[in-house]
Amino acid sequence: MSTYRKDKPTAATALRPLAPAELQKRIREAREELLQLRLRKATGGVENPSRFRALRRDVARCMTVLSGLSTPAKKK
Repeated sequence: MSTYRKDKPTAATALRPLAPAELQKRIREAREELLQLRLRKATGGVENPSRFRALRRDVARCMTVLSGLSTPAKKK
């Protein structure tokens, strides 16, 4: 298990300053790559099977940041 490092930026913090159009573009590209990987898996072998998981997580991360931009956070 990895340890949390406060000085190391997360992938989500790198995505937050991006514009919504750029986030949507990244989601679209990752989904296209997932489709290509699925096709390659069905017809032959995939060199890096862990890429499936990484792409799914990238899509989820982008969608989370995008939804956070569209709905402002509640203030207490």
